[in-house]
Amino acid sequence: MSAPAAPRLRLLLVDDSEVVRTGLRTLLGLEPSLEIVGEAANVAAAVAANAQLKPDVVLLDIRLPDGTGIEACRRMLAATPEVRVLIVTSVLDDAVVDDAIRAGAHGYLLKEIDGRGLVAAIRDVASGKSTLDPAITARVMRLARSGGAPQGVLETLSPQEKRVLALIAEGNTNKEVGVKLGLAEKTVKNYLATVFDKLHVSRRAEAAVIYAQGQRRP
Repeated sequence: MSAPAAPRLRLLLVDDSEVVRTGLRTLLGLEPSLEIVGEAANVAAAVAANAQLKPDVVLLDIRLPDGTGIEACRRMLAATPEVRVLIVTSVLDDAVVDDAIRAGAHGYLLKEIDGRGLVAAIRDVASGKSTLDPAITARVMRLARSGGAPQGVLETLSPQEKRVLALIAEGNTNKEVGVKLGLAEKTVKNYLATVFDKLHVSRRAEAAVIYAQGQRRP
């Protein structure tokens, strides 16, 4: 007897462009593990749809006619903290990326991403990971270096925790960190949980920002 199929991930699409929403709906509709449960074209509709539909992941654009995706992200997470928010946008701006991370977004991708990469990012975000477009990672690191970290915050970490964080900040997965440091993936996960606790963050992107700030030269 075959095992029951895993429940599909429920998605809410938020973009002011009907063409973009149609494209996403067509693309993601080909993936049997995903289900699009709703769409919205502005902040108000997105917040209302999120509260009503309670999706697993929201795909959210930054530019919306009645506000920004950052505002929508904050409001949705305040109402439903369990929802995962993945920014999918054409906006490549340092300040916007920083604002999105601070608003609680679990990922930030550019619309140039291919279908396979988008599906993988949705699954990663739904499973509790954070994801950043490679082009975004470099900008986050540069932005953070200009900001300055809280004095001595990284000094609370052990040498091994710092090594783990440095590799995470470079965009490595837990598995890749384990290979590079000769650690089991579960051990890396435990180190990372401790790092998050010490830095008072809950997301990889936030930890990467703090690490980069700590590397800033006076």
